[in-house]
Amino acid sequence: MGVRLVVVDDHRLHAEALASALKLRGHRVLAAAAPVAGAAELVVSRAPEVCLLGTAAPDGPGVFDPVARIRRERPQVAVVVLGPVPSPRGIAAAFAAGASGYVRHDERIEGVERALVKARAGETAVAPQLLRGAFAELLHPSEQPDDEGQRLLRLLTRREVEVLVRVAEGDDTRLIALGMGIAPSTARTHVQRVLMKLGVGSRLEAAALAARTGLLDRAVPRPRGTSS
Repeated sequence: MGVRLVVVDDHRLHAEALASALKLRGHRVLAAAAPVAGAAELVVSRAPEVCLLGTAAPDGPGVFDPVARIRRERPQVAVVVLGPVPSPRGIAAAFAAGASGYVRHDERIEGVERALVKARAGETAVAPQLLRGAFAELLHPSEQPDDEGQRLLRLLTRREVEVLVRVAEGDDTRLIALGMGIAPSTARTHVQRVLMKLGVGSRLEAAALAARTGLLDRAVPRPRGTSS
């Protein structure tokens, strides 16, 4: 029996990609929306069984405030967080706010699905290795933790970063060209280079990868309508 859920993420394309994948597996997605800050309002209005909440910054201040509100106003709704490997403080904050599960952003869709089903059943949905990793980091902190988002960001030129941000915001080739003051053919070339460098096959995959790794949150915002 499919899970009735809502999907929220700070990046709409990522939320919609997750929603589409889960629908194909027989789950009933009531809504897919952004940003995470609006998760509580969505859950209160739609009353799902589970809320899948994606975040690229589990250590950020106030990230899990919507989770706490959901637990207060809709305690029957389980919240599963989907995010990067957090620091011990990050994963503790998620569960302290009332989350029922935490799944790594690079988990296969089958793993996400299992977490949703477990959370709906009232079980804690978190991989033992994730907890072990958190405790290991707590006991032996990494001096230079692996930062996939920063690594990917270094692969792109300044112009390509701007293209990626616009792709993630849903701009098509025409809007990218218009906003950056370049020809559509040039915009298409930039998009193809971004896809190649990130190792993905579509704009949707590029946006989802950038969101999952926190690359978009590290990108320097660019004024709309300028080519810089």
